[in-house]
Amino acid sequence: MLAPEAAAQAEAAGATAAGYLDLLSGDLRSTGTAQDLMTTRFVPAIYERYWRPALARAVKGVTGPGMAEEVRIARLLLGLGSGDVVLDVACGPGNFTREFARAVGDDGLAVGIDASKTMLARGAAELEAGGLANLALIRGDATALPFRDGSFDGLCCFAALHLFADPFPALDEMRRVLRGGGRIAIMTSVRRQVTLPPLKPLIERASGMRVFESDEIVGALQERGFENVRQRLAGLVQFVGGRLAPA
Repeated sequence: MLAPEAAAQAEAAGATAAGYLDLLSGDLRSTGTAQDLMTTRFVPAIYERYWRPALARAVKGVTGPGMAEEVRIARLLLGLGSGDVVLDVACGPGNFTREFARAVGDDGLAVGIDASKTMLARGAAELEAGGLANLALIRGDATALPFRDGSFDGLCCFAALHLFADPFPALDEMRRVLRGGGRIAIMTSVRRQVTLPPLKPLIERASGMRVFESDEIVGALQERGFENVRQRLAGLVQFVGGRLAPA
């Protein structure tokens, strides 16, 4: 599954004391305040129970899907089954990754990748407590995923693409590591009519969060060969899924 160079690096380095495989040398370039918070010790400690649900509720609105519904949407878009291999990009502490591991069963594998050491350390601690043997956590770069082409049956990237410095090269990489017929599930920002256009650049500069146009992600997936692309809007958030055309 790992690309040859990454496999050699993994063999030489082994897992960190914190319980994840580190394939990054140094830190990635920060895009702003929102991304910087994910590398602190404080946010990972409260992320799963408080931070992520509260922030998501604020941007999805009171009628938008809650966290349990987000998991259901991700699993529905991915269509995971027993024995599948799934990648969770920007997995944070692994709350979705653990759900995917349960969905694919003992014969499958869920891999979470993130750039934040503190998020992954938190995820590794949760993993040890939960006893899931079919889950692996890796520190890596979403714009240079350390996997062979066509390694995964499904790929999820929830609440993260808008934080990437280069989201479209990251989408290129996601497409590369998916097998033909594999499915993708994305949750990210979207500009709605309620968002005043003049505020968009101000929001992006202040937070480091990109606000995508309503057709931007759908179009990007279609351009990359995804079929049956579906989009659901909830407040200032969009859920997008599609199936990569068979090779």
